[in-house]
Amino acid sequence: MKKLLIIAVVFICGVDSVYGQGELNEEQKIFFRNEKTFAILLNTDGYGLSYREGKRINFLNKKLFEIEVVTLKDPKEVKISNPYIDTPGSFVFGKLNSVFLLRGGIGRQHEVYKKADQGGVAIRYFYTGGLVISFAKPIYYKILDPINQYEYQIKEEKFDIKTLDPSMIYGKSSFFKGINETKLLPGIYAKGGFNFEYSKQDKIIHAIELGAQINLFPKDIPIMATTGNKAIFFSLFASYRFGIIIDPHNPDSNKLSNIFSKKKQ
Repeated sequence: MKKLLIIAVVFICGVDSVYGQGELNEEQKIFFRNEKTFAILLNTDGYGLSYREGKRINFLNKKLFEIEVVTLKDPKEVKISNPYIDTPGSFVFGKLNSVFLLRGGIGRQHEVYKKADQGGVAIRYFYTGGLVISFAKPIYYKILDPINQYEYQIKEEKFDIKTLDPSMIYGKSSFFKGINETKLLPGIYAKGGFNFEYSKQDKIIHAIELGAQINLFPKDIPIMATTGNKAIFFSLFASYRFGIIIDPHNPDSNKLSNIFSKKKQ
């Protein structure tokens, strides 16, 4: 009986040791798993691209570093074509500037629900914030300028709501026209949302993100010639994020080409 008791105690201690070591290995494995991801962004006021790095803080949390380039559009923008003449394309009547935002910030990500297996979904919430710079590039229009009763020449002008007749617009000028007149305006931004990571591969990241964001500037951004330009822009966003897990203990597995590899890591 005594021998059986000793064997039972040894067996239980051994099982507990193995189980505990498994938990430790799992935590260690996750602790060293940082992330590098890219994203395609679709906002209610534009679209863009994002690059983000996630540095592991502890078992459930990461520190985030991100850089994003996005467009900023006004809800009053409507593309039209001149109904009276054959034009090479459409244009937005009344648009003063094409606006792009460059954002850089830091934040946190917390895992709410851990993926049970490679076919599951991990749910995290995140928030980031930092500096944003707006680039406002003037829009030029190709205008039909009458030479005589029957002939016209094309000249390029900025929009002037007092003098410009929409029936005399031939189309929009090249994007690069006026690029040397671009004006910069710094501000701040903040965003937050939920990340749903669903990749079936251990080293690859595929995720959908949903959330809200705000960009704030010290003065109005002149997008349209009509009244209603503003300095605070609130919008919703959805994005598809893809990337890789960075493992410092296995440098060969950290290549970006693994994003497109079908082989499971």
